[in-house]
Order: sequence, then C-alpha cells, then structure tokens
Amino acid sequence: MARKTYTQPAKSKPIPRKVVKAGDLNGRTIRGRYDAASKTNENANLWSNTDSLSAAQANSPSVRKIIRDRARYEVANNSYAAGIVKTLANDVIGPKIQIQLGNSPDQQQAELDFSAWAKATGLFAKLRTMRKAKTTDGESFAQMFTNPFIENDIKLDILLLECDMIEGYFLSKDSEIDGIKFDRFNNPISYRVLTSHPGDYRNLKSLKTAGTWIKRKFILHYFDSDRPGQVRGVSEIVAPLSLFGQVRQYTAAVVTTATRAAEISGIIKTNLLPDGEAAVAFDEPAVTIDIGRNELISIPDGWDMAQFKAEQPTDTYKEFKAEIINEAARCLNMPANVAMGNSSGYNYASGRLDFQTYDRSIDVDRDGLERDVLDRIYRAWLEEYAQFKALNRTIEVSLLSPLWFYSGRGHVDPKKEADADNSRLNNGTLTKGDYWAEQGQDAQRKEEQRIEEMIIGEVMWNKAREKAELDPAPYPYTSAIETTQVVEVIDNE
Repeated sequence: MARKTYTQPAKSKPIPRKVVKAGDLNGRTIRGRYDAASKTNENANLWSNTDSLSAAQANSPSVRKIIRDRARYEVANNSYAAGIVKTLANDVIGPKIQIQLGNSPDQQQAELDFSAWAKATGLFAKLRTMRKAKTTDGESFAQMFTNPFIENDIKLDILLLECDMIEGYFLSKDSEIDGIKFDRFNNPISYRVLTSHPGDYRNLKSLKTAGTWIKRKFILHYFDSDRPGQVRGVSEIVAPLSLFGQVRQYTAAVVTTATRAAEISGIIKTNLLPDGEAAVAFDEPAVTIDIGRNELISIPDGWDMAQFKAEQPTDTYKEFKAEIINEAARCLNMPANVAMGNSSGYNYASGRLDFQTYDRSIDVDRDGLERDVLDRIYRAWLEEYAQFKALNRTIEVSLLSPLWFYSGRGHVDPKKEADADNSRLNNGTLTKGDYWAEQGQDAQRKEEQRIEEMIIGEVMWNKAREKAELDPAPYPYTSAIETTQVVEVIDNE
C-alpha cells in the first residue's frame, strides 16, 4: 500500500479587514433620522416656542398665573367651558360618596357617623369645588383645621384654598419650590400659605407676601403630575384654551352678523347715473325708510327694492362648532355629546362606546382623589373620632381601611339593565355586594331594608285581612320568582 504524503500548505498573506463604522453596512452608509428632528425652516417655524426647561421651571409661578387667569376667564364667559368643568366635577364626585368599612356593628356605626360628619361640613360640595378648581387652575388646596362651630361631635373641618395663596419667597432655598418645602427624599413637608389672597382688594393695604409655613399633615394638595419633577399643577384645559376663545369670538361674530342682517328689511338700488333725475330723491349715501306692517311702498322710476340676504350662520356653522368642542374636550377624555350636552346625533351603541373611555378616565381620576384627599381626610377624622369614642386599638384597627363607592350612572334602558343584572346574579358573575357598590350604596343596609320592608308588608297584609274577617294568607310579593320545570323523559325502548 502506497503511503500518502501530506504537505502543509504555504502560509498565505492575511486578508486585510475593513473596519465597519457605525451606520455603515457593506460599504453603504445608512443615515437614520426623524422628520421632526430635521432643521428645516418649516419645522423651525412650527416649533419656534419649544424649550428644554425642567418641569418646575417650565411651570413657573408667572407662567401658571397667566394660564390660570385666562382659564378662569374662559370658564366664566364661555358656556361650553363652564359646562365641561361642572359636568366633570359632578361625574367624578357625584352627589355623595359612600364609605364602607365592613359589616361589624362598630364598622357600620363608624360609617353612619362619618356620613353625618360629611353632611355637617358639606364635604362633598367642597370636593366638587376642588375638582372644578383642579380642572381650571390645575390644582387645588385645602387645610384641615378644628372648627368649634361644626354641628357635629367631631369638630374637624376643611377650608378650601385657592392655589394663589400657596406662594414661596422671591428668593427661595434649594429645598423649596413654589411655596413647598421638601425633604431629602423629595417628599413635601410643609406649605407656605399666605395670610391673604393676593388678588383680594380688601387686603391691598396689608403685606401680600406675608405667609405661614404649615405642615403637610394639615394641607391637602390635589393635582396631577404630567412630568417627572412637577410639583405644581397647570390648568387641565391649557391645551384647548385658545379653542375656547376662538369659539366664543366666532359665535359672537356670527350672531352679530345675523342680527345686523335681520335688522335690515331690504335694500333699494339703481343702475342710473348719479346725476339722473330719479336719483334726486335718494342722493344721500345711506337713507333709511320706516315701513309699517301690511303697507305698500312705491319707489321712483329706475330704482329696485330687494330683501337683504343674510349670509350667517352658514350651513357648516353647527358642524364647525361641534368639531371644535370635540377637540377641546378630548384632553379630558370627555365624549363630544357630554361636552356639548347634546346626543341627538348619537345612537345607543355609539354613546355607550364613547363612555367607556370616559368612565375609565373617571376611575383613574377617583384613584388620585382617594389617595390625595379622601384617605387623608378620613385618617384625620378617625384620629379625632377614636379619641371621642374612646375606641380600643382593636376596633380602631378595624376602621383603618375604608372603601369608597360612588353613585352609578343611570342606564338609558332600565329594563335591559335589570335583565342583564339578573342574568349575572343568577350565573354568579355578579354579587349583591358588587351590585350595590356600583350604585354607591351599602349592600348590608340595602338587604336589611329589603327584609324589613317584606316583614312590614307581611304584617300590614295580615292585619288588613284580619280586619276584613279573612283568613291569614301569604303576602302576594310582586317580585317574580323564576321556576324551572323538570321534565322526565322515559325511553320506552
């Protein structure tokens, strides 16, 4: 067998490698970019007012004051803006908010006592005012204090403060931003509350800059932060603020034009030369003639009379206003029919669909309300309530976890809603507790009331039968009881 000889190949020269730089592939340069980042004249004009300020600096006191004053003006003078602000407050807060602590006698009694205190202090009306201020001003403040004149055993009260009254020094320290002091963990620890409102004419002679630092324990600050590092709120309608002003101006212009056109019954015109004989009677630049009702008028030869044609409002006036209001309310996630107070162009399905986004936004809003306002108010109330009632620690701990339930929205078709609720109750996807919670009611109290009404009805029924000398009989309840008939099928085969 011949032996194979293996020879080592000669070493070849190394192939030079090309260094591929970033953005270069196979010798082709790739340039990725955004159109919005292009430095063109069009983009420069479009975003000429952009800046890189921090959240605190961008929302400086002077900027917030200008926006706040203009927003207040629009809400005070624009019916749509006022309606949007009021509707949002009514939807978020409602007529009242039901607190639920549990089913024990102590918890039930605490619920009743808190509701009585809330009614005595006008708590829910104040919460609606805070929500309206949050929409218009961007934030709302309140101070918890002791009011000896409250007609309740608990003397805790809530004093609403306009955001104008929370103001810092002109030269503030590093730990202070716009009237709020922070600790090293950026937690607010105190607020500087002015002794008088800066815009109150009754205090023009006083020192407006005088203020008192109040601990955070007694101050409620209700606002939404849109940027990291933001410590003060900006009007929630700042984006559509100019739209509200334009709608108001456009409406006034259309109404004025239509009014002027309606005041002119007609016009008289001629094609004659100015020196014509027939033009002598109407040789003034503007001549008005009073015409009575059911009268005839004669005009000189060569002249013609025609009714003045009104050009406003145009056919697109309604659609234009609806589009502007829809855009203005979008920043609040409010449907157009709610913002305009008109659902004539909606059907049932589209109305329900639009409300899904709105209801989700309200749920998120209520979460912030509970965190920043309701829970803190309740803890302050419980602290005083526990002392007044001399509660032991066990009972006090059982009252530490409140749940808040809000009034539900009425259904367009109550029968469909009732049928759907019955189906969910029967198949176990809905409990009575959840049902009454959606209505803002306490399930246990409602069940006790239902049973009590049944017993009272039974007693009154039997008394009436006894008075009529009839034998006792079961009370004819009006609620239908569904029964299922079971049919047994026998297979003879």
